[in-house]
Amino acid sequence: MKDLAKCKHPQSRKTLALARKIKKINNREKKKMGHAVKANVVGKKLGWFAEQLEDRTEPLSGQEFETLIDKYLARFNEELEQIKLVQSINKQRNNQHASRESSIRMTLEKEVHDFNGGGLELPDLCDKQEFQKFQQWDGSSQSIQHLKMHFISRKRLQLLNKDSQVTMAVD
Repeated sequence: MKDLAKCKHPQSRKTLALARKIKKINNREKKKMGHAVKANVVGKKLGWFAEQLEDRTEPLSGQEFETLIDKYLARFNEELEQIKLVQSINKQRNNQHASRESSIRMTLEKEVHDFNGGGLELPDLCDKQEFQKFQQWDGSSQSIQHLKMHFISRKRLQLLNKDSQVTMAVD
């Protein structure tokens, strides 16, 4: 920054080189922040699942995992009902919590679409080794990279349920 102030002409080679260098540093910092935000969001999601599975020692079955994800997708229902209640009581301020409501709805729409389509990015809690790694996870967003993430979809879990039912019938 001090070097940029010393430059005499705004279009000199030295000034332009310093401006490029500063822009590059700024872009690098923005990228780091983007990764940190994503890790924080994924950390919150995994934290919710870890909280639900605290006392569990065995991996989940496909049906249990699907039920747990449905419970995860319904985690905002109570808050949405409270917002509707507040809006119905106070007609003059019916858009009081509109931004929170819209952000919840957008998040839920995206997550439901992902789960019914390509899948939510989660560790495979049906696999014994993955489940143990997840149970040993310390909850920090820095250590998420040590967990192997899979795209878990409703279709995949239903196929897993059918496979387990077929193996039970064969036994």
